[in-house]
Amino acid sequence: MASGEMGIRIFAGTTSVAFAERICAYLGVEIGRSFAKRFSEGNTFVKVEEKVRDKDVYIIQSIGLDPNNEFMELLFWIDAFKRASAGSVTAILPFFSYAKGDKKDEPRVSIRARVCADCLETAGVDRIITMDLHSPQIQGFFKKPVDHLYGMKTLCGHIQTLGFDNLVVVSPDVGFAKNARNYADLLGTSVAIGDKTRASHDENAQVLEIIGDVRGKNALIVDDFTISCGTLVDTARALREHGAKRIIACVTHPLLGESGLACLDASPIERLVTTDTVENTSAFRHLKLTVVSVSGLFAQAIDIIQTRKCLSQLFD
Repeated sequence: MASGEMGIRIFAGTTSVAFAERICAYLGVEIGRSFAKRFSEGNTFVKVEEKVRDKDVYIIQSIGLDPNNEFMELLFWIDAFKRASAGSVTAILPFFSYAKGDKKDEPRVSIRARVCADCLETAGVDRIITMDLHSPQIQGFFKKPVDHLYGMKTLCGHIQTLGFDNLVVVSPDVGFAKNARNYADLLGTSVAIGDKTRASHDENAQVLEIIGDVRGKNALIVDDFTISCGTLVDTARALREHGAKRIIACVTHPLLGESGLACLDASPIERLVTTDTVENTSAFRHLKLTVVSVSGLFAQAIDIIQTRKCLSQLFD
């Protein structure tokens, strides 16, 4: 469908150019013309290089590997589109890092996700589309509509092609147990849970015990994102100690740096399956990493919104 017929324009922030191009290819539209520059002292400049008056604009910007600069850039894009008289501005955040900051769980801390929600709405956003929020309840921080997509079906579709029999789905902690049950339902498997503790605000947690039967089974560890790979690897080692055979893992958002990839390399995890919500090109080259694209799911969401249909069909 041509962009003129759809009445939309799709633009990419600097973090999601390839992802936006895949969405545009799926929809049969050209990516919008724009320019962004980060000056040497850290200032960010953005410019929309075509007319968007009365258009439904979608700006795609993942907030992941450099969240502070990436979030500020997104705010500037929204402001630029509103000042250019766009009919509506929808922010597509394939990954929203600050979703981790969803509560005041100790004295004198910021509820960071709420601050970000306020900033996006003040800048003029009309709608948010995102995927696998670490804390889904932050949808309630927004007065504007939030469409929360799930990568689970895409990931499970790939897992099913790997031919692992006698599989058990493993949550690294109690907090992800409900999601793990959803994975297990799709894959037709049982569930086990890691008993995890975290002593401080660093990226290191310790898996103390495995709750459930994993002996003699192949294990699939599931989580929403990983940075250090520490939790996945600790869970894998605990699974091996409890008699699990082959171990693979799957996360939606890949935030792994060099140390995380080294940790994965030295671990019992045979393969880490992830999506392209974060353009982590250095990690994508790692031999243990398999990347499946969810750009088609976001493209379907755009098409459904534009044709005034119901997004629930994506969750059936």
